[in-house]
Amino acid sequence: MMTITEIMKLLPHRYPMLLVDRILEIEDGKRIVGLKNVTANEQFFQGHFPGAPVMPGVLIIEALAQCGAVLFLRDLPDREKKLFLFGGVDKARFRKPVVPGDQLILECEVLQKRASTVKLRGVAKVGDQLATECEMFSVMVDRPE
Repeated sequence: MMTITEIMKLLPHRYPMLLVDRILEIEDGKRIVGLKNVTANEQFFQGHFPGAPVMPGVLIIEALAQCGAVLFLRDLPDREKKLFLFGGVDKARFRKPVVPGDQLILECEVLQKRASTVKLRGVAKVGDQLATECEMFSVMVDRPE
């Protein structure tokens, strides 16, 4: 549904912090499903952990948050003037290690939305196995000039 080129038009993130490769599904204002191809070339695998690479849980949550940001930024007319920032993470659980070669399916569902804030439930899966789940709170702010 959205390619990496289209995602890069919405998000300010770039390598090595852009953690969404494709958007697979979107229900406007309600839900989004994205994809992250986890490769052995990821910079963080150099130190996490040598000989036993595991994607850091905080980066899985960041990938979920980026997916959520795409959901809200895509229809925002002045999005180049905005940033979508973390406000908090609750109920984070890591159920399965994510390793090189995995395809991480990132699903975000809106729990609550206000003018400049949103609460999302995020679920990351590898195949049909749950890897990570959490609730995220994000806030939209004006980008510094």
